[in-house]
Amino acid sequence: MILVSACLAGIDCRWDGENRLDPEIKELVDKKEAIALCPEVLGGRGIPRTKSEIRDGHGEDVLDGKAKVYDEKDRDVTNEFIKGAQATLEIAQNNNIKKAILKSKSPSCGIDGVSTALLKRQGIECRVI
Repeated sequence: MILVSACLAGIDCRWDGENRLDPEIKELVDKKEAIALCPEVLGGRGIPRTKSEIRDGHGEDVLDGKAKVYDEKDRDVTNEFIKGAQATLEIAQNNNIKKAILKSKSPSCGIDGVSTALLKRQGIECRVI
């Protein structure tokens, strides 16, 4: 079992209410070989939602309290991102997941995203596409 970003499985959960379907990822979910989730939605952010970015660092820095995540309206949404990352990790641990395939260019799932950083800290192999 692996963890995948829900938008890659064709679920309309991106900030703009769209998805980034990857047919191979969707097939894994359809075959019940992967669990699809969106850390931002798990953290309480809606669909659609304002675009967000990490300022003054990357996901590791957010987890360490050295950087924050702000939306395009300059609202601090750091807590939602941390909450979503923690929920993502809990799901991964409860399902004995050791690998994740995550969406690039995301403040949650991107290479330097908050959820990616937390998963990596717990020894989960993350591939960002």
